Amino acid sequence: MSHTVVVGGGIGGLAATLALARRGHRVTVLERREEFSELGAGIQLAPNAFHALDRLGVGDPVRARSVFIDALRLFDGTTGERVNSMPLTDSYRDRYGNPYAVVHRTDLYLPLLDACRPLPNVELLTGCHVVGYEQDTAGATVLLAGDLRLTADAVLGADGLRSAVRTHLVGDGEPRVSGHTIYRSVIPMERVPAELRANAVSLWAGPKWHFVHYPISGGRQLNLAATRDDGATEAVTGVPTARGHVLAQFPGLSPQAQRLLGLGDDWRRWVLCDRDPVDNWVDGRVALLGDAAHPMLQYAAQGACQALEDAVLIGDLLGDAAHGSGDSIARALTAYNVRRRPRTAKAQRVARELGRQVYHPDGVAAKERNAALSALSSEQLYEKVDWLHGARDYARV
Repeated sequence: MSHTVVVGGGIGGLAATLALARRGHRVTVLERREEFSELGAGIQLAPNAFHALDRLGVGDPVRARSVFIDALRLFDGTTGERVNSMPLTDSYRDRYGNPYAVVHRTDLYLPLLDACRPLPNVELLTGCHVVGYEQDTAGATVLLAGDLRLTADAVLGADGLRSAVRTHLVGDGEPRVSGHTIYRSVIPMERVPAELRANAVSLWAGPKWHFVHYPISGGRQLNLAATRDDGATEAVTGVPTARGHVLAQFPGLSPQAQRLLGLGDDWRRWVLCDRDPVDNWVDGRVALLGDAAHPMLQYAAQGACQALEDAVLIGDLLGDAAHGSGDSIARALTAYNVRRRPRTAKAQRVARELGRQVYHPDGVAAKERNAALSALSSEQLYEKVDWLHGARDYARV
């Protein structure tokens, strides 16, 4: 039985573990934290994520925890004007073969974890601080703090934005700080006035800021995420932030959106980071996936979706090499890189451009955005996301 070490026990790492374990691999997952858990709040799942989740055998448990959204709505954040709305009901679901949903991150993470735990060929280890790797003709060895070593047939770096495996493999330094600060809060839906509730992902776009909200946790909570292009230069993660500070960051927000933003409490802030696309995520028996390979800004709502796609393709390609030589493993990982790189690079670029062209324009540029997007029919909106939401082969661009 071939042995793979997965560095990182997040969404991408557990998805890859599940994909490989079900193809006959023995998998050891090394998680740096002291427990397997997922931080964060709301997350959006397009049909391409559900295609992958179904392949992994956890589509139904995730659906059971999901809120199936009726529309993606764009508003001018200052005037309150509704610019356009993409319907996500019957015609959308028929077109792409799956729904668009929103979940709390734990509602995606726990089904993956629950599916991995009982598998006899999966070992889940915590408190593992990976510092690098080395390899030879016999295998790939993960290097851990304290001079510990673990050798396997293949190593997958799923250790996120500041991946230790990427540092050794790519060596491109710290992530790019976007200069955008996001503030997040989750509140009970019972606190939201009935007239402000909607089964939709609603985006209020303003000058160098935007505000997004949608229901999660089976509709029991409302996820609030407000982002400001404030030129932040230092990456921070989950820092508690006073409510008054958050409200002060969004001057000119239209009255309805201001009411919703004002409901938030226990705010935390992050400074968004990503990286430029790179050509190669593979070094022999070692490969990257998810945010370790292609971290992207949240504006296309595809970070987790692309990690799930990575995992399924790795399972297909590396699964076929489960009992092969080191050369066959290297060829499988190289094929994964070749097939995934164009699609994920496009998603990274599109996410940046959405922030610039749709989320944060000001003045004349905002009026031009409104005019251009309000003129699009539902069919034209679908055509713009066909390549992303409808993909099943994980290489379509």
